[in-house]
Amino acid sequence: MNQPDRSIPDLLGDLVGQTSTLVRQEVQLAKAELAEKAAGVGAAGASLGIGGALLLGALFILLQAFVVLLAEVFDLSPTLSAFIVALAAGLVGFLILRGGLAKLSPSNLTPDRTANQLSRDAEVVREQLR
Repeated sequence: MNQPDRSIPDLLGDLVGQTSTLVRQEVQLAKAELAEKAAGVGAAGASLGIGGALLLGALFILLQAFVVLLAEVFDLSPTLSAFIVALAAGLVGFLILRGGLAKLSPSNLTPDRTANQLSRDAEVVREQLR
């Protein structure tokens, strides 16, 4: 429908209405994206917790076996064997935790798609006002 007689106030009213609708939709999109990101954080947290609990139980038994193995194979004292195994286990545990924490970095939690879309929308509105 072509309406060449539309006045500037009518056009500006339409622009304001469409802009407010667009902003509402973008806010809804941002909420959805943040919920999606939050679910990722929950999954990462659950993975860290479950993985840590299972590793802890298994490591108690496995580390004790390594202590005995080192003591028997290399004829080391049980104390020295336990110290060596504890250092190795601590290093491995540290590396695993760092990997989990990297998944929780701020860059993984920002609503990038929504921010980009808002920038494009703002540019369209600026062009319409020119």
